[in-house]
Amino acid sequence: MRLLTVAAAAAVAALAGTSALAQEGSDVRIATVGAGVQTVPRYPGARNRELIPLPRFLLDRPGEPMRFRAADQGIGFGLLSRNSAIDIGPAVQLQSSRRAGRDVPAGVPGVGFTVEAGGFIQAMLGDSFRVRAEGRQGIGGHKGAVLDLSADAILRTAGDATVFSVGPRLRLSDGRYQRAYFGVTPGAALATGLPVYTPGAGIYAAGISSTISQKLGGPWGVYAYAGYDRLIDDAGRSPLVRRYGRRDDLSGGLALTYSFRMHLPGL
Repeated sequence: MRLLTVAAAAAVAALAGTSALAQEGSDVRIATVGAGVQTVPRYPGARNRELIPLPRFLLDRPGEPMRFRAADQGIGFGLLSRNSAIDIGPAVQLQSSRRAGRDVPAGVPGVGFTVEAGGFIQAMLGDSFRVRAEGRQGIGGHKGAVLDLSADAILRTAGDATVFSVGPRLRLSDGRYQRAYFGVTPGAALATGLPVYTPGAGIYAAGISSTISQKLGGPWGVYAYAGYDRLIDDAGRSPLVRRYGRRDDLSGGLALTYSFRMHLPGL
């Protein structure tokens, strides 16, 4: 679960919408914008939490199903036509820092704020099921590589008055990422009394995520999500997590949305 700012999400979504719409011909779109708050762990395996903005921005064609976006996917946009069952594109997520002496005891290395940049590939089976793989490389901070695998069943009522999704998550990473968050260096062992621990690459978490979009009447609506990840394998066995953190990562958020028609001349 990641730190997403309203400004970053809106800017990227606007650029994505302009790029994709340029290929479609019609100048009328339904824009859905919204903002709210979400609560997430400060970093993987954290005991403490933070409250951050929850943005919402979608562009859809009139009469077509609302575009599906999972709460835990990266900021990005598709490069292929919406009519294609397969799509690819860039994806970016932002991860808060872990501070030594505050989030973990002094002597345990901190992990700086990280920009995770990469891309995704996904496949839609009609409007009711999506599978997605999203790989990202940490720039600064943990400097590791991560791969998120997800599948979502999507249920819609008439006119998309309610759009509900639920599906499993599997999260993998390289050894550098795992050592940053779950390892215990010799220096940290001396400071805390924990054993030296060097986790390797592999699966570090499994979980589930669910979203719901509900129209309230007129242009207004609400959007909410809930997510759960469980640290497993090397990450779940980390003595640092077991003493100072938590294996269970919970997240959730709520946003108010507003939809309106907009004309984009020349597109």
